[in-house]
Amino acid sequence: MKVPFLLLIWSLGGALVAVILPGQLDYLLLAVPCVIASLYLLLAAYLRRGKADAPVPPPRRRGQVVRRKDAPAPKWIVVDGSNVMHWKDGTPQIETVREVLRHLTGLGYTPGVVFDANAGYLISGKYQHDFAFGRQLGLPADRVMVVAKGTPADPTVLAAARDLGARIVTNDRYRDWTEDHPEVREPGHLIRGEYRDGKLWLDLDPA
Repeated sequence: MKVPFLLLIWSLGGALVAVILPGQLDYLLLAVPCVIASLYLLLAAYLRRGKADAPVPPPRRRGQVVRRKDAPAPKWIVVDGSNVMHWKDGTPQIETVREVLRHLTGLGYTPGVVFDANAGYLISGKYQHDFAFGRQLGLPADRVMVVAKGTPADPTVLAAARDLGARIVTNDRYRDWTEDHPEVREPGHLIRGEYRDGKLWLDLDPA
C-alpha cells in the first residue's frame, strides 16, 4: 500500500502548488486525475489486503468427508463384503453388496465395506482394489477396504467395527476370533441377512 499512498501525497502536493503559484493552473488538470487515480489504487490495495488476511480453510485430503458442524454423527455399520456377496443364490455378485448398502443407507446407516483380496477375482476374474470397488458401489474409497493378499479379512472387519463402535453385517460367526473379540457373542452385534422369495431381508427388519 506504500506506492499508492506516496502517489496520493505527490498528487495532492502538485495540486496545491498549481493552486498557490500564479500561472500554474495548467498543472491542476494533471494533478486532479492523479489524485483520483491514486485514491482508487489505495482503495484497491486495502481491499486486496483484507482478502489476503482472511483465514484460509485447510485443504481437503482426497476422500475426506467434510461434515457440517450441526450435522449428526454418522451411524456407522461395517459390511463383510466377501460374505455378503454370496448371499444371493450362493454366487458372488457385486449387485448383492450394492443392494445391501442401499438397504442400510435407507435405514439411516453409514456403511463401510471390507473385502478379502480375492473378492475381485471371484466377481470379475481379476484383482480389484479399494477405488475399483468404491466406484462400483458408489462409495468413497475411504469407506472400502480390500485387505492385503494372504491376509484374512475377518480381523480387519472386527477391528474396524470396534474402532467405529459399529455392528457388522455378515452371516459369519467369527468363531476363530471370539477370544480377541468377545463382542461378537453379544446379541445384535452381528446382523444376519438372506434372500426370502427373492427379496433381501436383514435381521434389522421386522420378521
